[in-house]
This record gives sequence, structure tokens and C-alpha cells, in this order.
Amino acid sequence: MKYHRVLVEAIVFALQQIFNENRQADKVIEQVLKSNKKWGSRDRAFIAENTYEIVRWWRLLKFVANINCVRVEEEALFWQIFAAWRVIQGDKLPEWAEFKTINAKEVLARNEEAKGIRKIRESVPDWIDAIGEQELGENWEAELHAMNFQAPVVLRTNTLKTNKLDLKKSFREIGIETETLPSVQDALVLPKRANVFSTELFKKGLFEVQDAGSQLIAEYLDVQAGMRVIDACAGAGGKTLHLATLMQNKGRVIAMDVEDYKLQELQRRAKRNGIGNVEIKLIEAKTIKRLKESADRLLLDVPCSGLGVLRRNPDAKWKLKKDFLEKIKQTQAEIITNYSKMLKHGGKMVYATCSILPSESEEQVQKFITQNPEYQLIEEKRTSPAKDGFDGFYMALIERK
Repeated sequence: MKYHRVLVEAIVFALQQIFNENRQADKVIEQVLKSNKKWGSRDRAFIAENTYEIVRWWRLLKFVANINCVRVEEEALFWQIFAAWRVIQGDKLPEWAEFKTINAKEVLARNEEAKGIRKIRESVPDWIDAIGEQELGENWEAELHAMNFQAPVVLRTNTLKTNKLDLKKSFREIGIETETLPSVQDALVLPKRANVFSTELFKKGLFEVQDAGSQLIAEYLDVQAGMRVIDACAGAGGKTLHLATLMQNKGRVIAMDVEDYKLQELQRRAKRNGIGNVEIKLIEAKTIKRLKESADRLLLDVPCSGLGVLRRNPDAKWKLKKDFLEKIKQTQAEIITNYSKMLKHGGKMVYATCSILPSESEEQVQKFITQNPEYQLIEEKRTSPAKDGFDGFYMALIERK
């Protein structure tokens, strides 16, 4: 494989930004790709894919490159990590000065050694490996392995404007193939990655990019047209838009969050989608109290560790800390206890996480139900990276008696 120095330099720069400046991988890659308009699609794909994969396999690559420091700061070491990655992919390295210290045989030998140590082979911090095994037991290894594969691009059809089969046909007409997912009503999957955001189909609001597991959550809430629905942790609104669509743009969806900029982005997305029944509301001191017993349906997609979506956010496993996990569990308990008061008697709510850990999911719901007997668990569901190929989501449907 022929390497172009400027592309490798871009990857090294991106890795430094992610690991040394603690920036989000997707934001860094977006910035890097915009920095040179002369790069073609193959160049951009080379930068993005190699950066993401090196981030994903960071611990393994440090091991095979024999880099023992906890924090990599020297630029030369980033070049060595890139070289180690390409060696274990079967490439012959160019004779560049930055690669002179790399011994391909030693790299491959250490890669074989790593296969016997799960936390290195699967490239995960010690504490995540330990807590995963503690909570998931024999299922942990399969889930961990599955989360090291690149996540597919999944689209959700905006059924206010089109249907799945017509959207599939429209993509084919512009040279983009898609596949249906029988288990997810309005989903299309891209077998080959493509920049769908630049298409007129996206600009017209005919679809959103949303993982299959995430798409199941809004459906789980059992909304109907004309209802008053609250999405209490809306963020930028992927599930809010889905709820509004399922309600056929009738009734009212109140999208709430503590971050105003996310709600502003939600408004822009709603406009593109042709959605007019969404109201945004910034969560302030008395917001929850004022909305007491006002919702027919309530979605609590609570903040969590994100350990179910590591396929999409591989840098998260290096930035997540054990003490944050403990704090977020407390936040989850506070949200379900306090926000559930916005639900009417006879109404239903969904508590959801994008975590594979029971301590953030099933155990939180069980504790809440035990302490609040006027609520009853109707059913609960999980999506599994290992079994379904979806991101790892948990959802519980709860009724207020």
C-alpha cells in the first residue's frame, strides 16, 4: 500500500488532539477533513478510518509497539503507533525516518502475545474489563468483542415525508445502495459507507441517521397521535423527532434538556423534518414541578456511561472514569425519581440507557419500582451488539397506576 505523508501527518495530528487535548474524536476528524479541500473521497476515508481504528485499538497498539508510558506525549510515538497498526494489518512500511525504530517481526510477535490477554486483545481499560465481567459474567467477552467492530450507518425514514421503500429507491437513483432491517420498522442500512449528509434527500428531511437500537426506543413508548408527550432528556433530539413522527405531527412533544444549544439544534432538525408539534423547554429550577402529572407519555433517556455505544464512540472508553460511573448512577436515580412525577396516572413512561451494564439499567428500574409502588414495570428489553448487531440499549416500559 502506498502512503502519502500528508495523510499520515493528518492522522498523527488528529490522534494528538484526541489524546493530548482531550477532544472528541468525531469533532477532531470533522475539523481535519475540512482542513484540505484537495483531498478526495479515498484520502478522507483513509484519514477517518485509520484514526478511528487506532483510537479503538489504542491499548493493543501501545502494547505491540512496546510503548509503556501511561500518557503518550511525544509526536514520534504517535508515528510508531500508526506504524504498528499498519503492520498488524499486513502492510509493508515505507522507508521513512519516523518508522526506522519499528521492527515488524517484534510487532507481530507481541500481537500474538496479546491474544492471550483479554483486556489487551480487546483493547479496554482494566477497570472497564473488571466491571463488565462482574456485571455480565460469561456474556461480557462476546459483548466486548462485538463493540470493537465498526458500527454500520443506519438511517431512519421520516415517514411524514416518504416511506422506507420509496427512500430506498431514491438512494439507488443517486448511486447509494441500502438494505432493509426486518426487525426495525423504518430503518435502512448502508452496506457501504457514504456521505449521506451531502445529499438532497437529507436536506429535504427525508431521513435521519439513527442506530437501529435507538429507533426501537420511541416505538416502545406506545405513543398515539394527539397525546401530550415529554422527552425529558432530549439532547439534540433524535428520539424526539421519532416520537413526533410516530404521532403523525399531531398532539405535542415537549423536548427538555439542561443544555440550550442542544435544543436549538433540535429546532433546526425539526424544521428540516417538517415537524411542527415539538416544543423545546430548558430545564430550570421549577420546570419539573410545573409539569407535574401533565404527560400521557414520558421518555427518560437518561445520561449514562455510554458503554453500549463504544462502536460509535471508541474514544469514550479512554476518557470515561470509574468515579464518573458512580456519579452518573446517582444522577439516573434522581432523574427517574423526580421526573416520573410529570407522568399522569394511567400514563406510561420509558426509562432508557445506552449502557450494557445492569447497574445503570435493570437495577435502577427495580429499585425505583420497589420504592414507588404506584408505578409498575410492564416489560423491559435489551439490544445486544453481540446478538443483534445493534448498539447496546436498555428500555423499560413503566405504567403509573
